[in-house]
This record gives sequence, structure tokens and C-alpha cells, in this order.
Amino acid sequence: MAVYISNIIPAKIAEATQFTQYTSTGVQTIIDKFTATNYSASPATISVNLVASAGSAGNDNLIVKTKTLQAAETYTFPELVGQVLPNNGFISTIAGTAASINIRASGRLVS
Repeated sequence: MAVYISNIIPAKIAEATQFTQYTSTGVQTIIDKFTATNYSASPATISVNLVASAGSAGNDNLIVKTKTLQAAETYTFPELVGQVLPNNGFISTIAGTAASINIRASGRLVS
């Protein structure tokens, strides 16, 4: 078994439509850190799903629902830390407002 540290989601703006941000391809992924920052001047929301292989984002895999970030707030999502994505599992997000929230995640890839 090999373990690699990885920036699984490089810093990017979260989309205002449900969007796959990372897929655990050929490995299991342990999420170590997931950060979202609202860089706008108004409150904004984000939801995060952890989806099993061949699944789709929905209420059955919703981990964080419409988390409100105040203007300039950063949140580190303790709900996601330590979660394990199986091979072909993925992280999907949806922001309530376009061009308001930056996200980034790091983790360990286990093969």
C-alpha cells in the first residue's frame, strides 16, 4: 500500500451549478482539508456532496447543505475531514451564487 499527499482540488471558484470537483480515480482518497472562502461583499452559500462510484449528487450523499459564508468568511468544513472516497467516488459542490466562493482541498491518496 502506498500513500501520497495531494492537492486534490487546486484553488478555484465554485460553480453555481452542481459540479464534480474531484474524482478518486484508481485510489481511495482521505480528505484532510477542505476550505471555502467567500470573497464577495454579500453572504453566499455552498453545498457539498460525497458521492460513491457510479452515483449522482443528491440528498442521500449530501454532507453539507447550503452552508452560509458571510462576506470575507473562510470555513474549513470539519464535516469533511477524515471522510474517505472510494475508487471512482467524487466530491461535488454547488454554490448558491456564481463567482463568490473559492474552494480548495487536500488529502491522501491510498493505492
